[in-house]
Amino acid sequence: MTTEARVQAAATYLLNGQPAASDPDGLRVLAQVNYGHFTSMQVRDGRAPGLELHFARLRRGNAELFDAPLDEAQVRAWMAQAAAAQGGDCTLRVTLFARGFDHRQPLRALQPDVLVAATAPVVASDRPIRVRSAAFVRPFPHLKHVATFPLFQHRRLALQAGFDDALFVDGEGAGARVVEGTVWNIGFWDGRGITWPEGPALRGTSEWLLQSGLDALGCAQQVRPVALAEVGGFAAAFAVNANSLQRIAAIDQVEFGPSPELDALLASAAAQVRWEPLA
Repeated sequence: MTTEARVQAAATYLLNGQPAASDPDGLRVLAQVNYGHFTSMQVRDGRAPGLELHFARLRRGNAELFDAPLDEAQVRAWMAQAAAAQGGDCTLRVTLFARGFDHRQPLRALQPDVLVAATAPVVASDRPIRVRSAAFVRPFPHLKHVATFPLFQHRRLALQAGFDDALFVDGEGAGARVVEGTVWNIGFWDGRGITWPEGPALRGTSEWLLQSGLDALGCAQQVRPVALAEVGGFAAAFAVNANSLQRIAAIDQVEFGPSPELDALLASAAAQVRWEPLA
């Protein structure tokens, strides 16, 4: 990855490979019909991590929402085109929707449209975050669908309450189980290994890549239900998504102190990830 300075171009939006501004009808449908799925990633020097995971996510979304296959070669070419327009460094989001979708006839066969958005790259933050628990389980959690209102509204409410973000749990009270963050997955450190909460969550590509990196380092990992009431028994916690890997400073009133050992472990695991060329 080069360190030379680059001038960031204006955001690039391609709808089915053409400038999105030239297809206002398609954009209108995307804005008005909240039915579709997407994936997003960071791109550096025209490379992104976990491309096969992203394409598997898009294949699954196409199959379940539209009963349609995914033309991976074409989508990948459009992704590379959009990233190149940004100089190779960007945040890349691929959204699939169908301009002909009608909720009155949801079983009608359709060919999905593809919107590729390449915007400014995200500079990862290493600032620990404070999160507030909130009872919520996303519908159809195995799909990265476009119904994001609850995620952003819960984050907004958490910010209003003086926190940085929301942590979803599957119910009320001490017996509630930790599920996931608004747009991130969560892991816990007990001083010996990592515990990943079991529950109805969107399993992130970055979570999977980090788990693979931890496996390569020989770090002990387990997946099990984690009750909200037991989070204070862990030494540390962290949040992971495509944009960043951040320590969690607090969950509700439970505080987590510094953990240099965990920081070093996560950095080493992240360094195991291979970035693949888009083109």
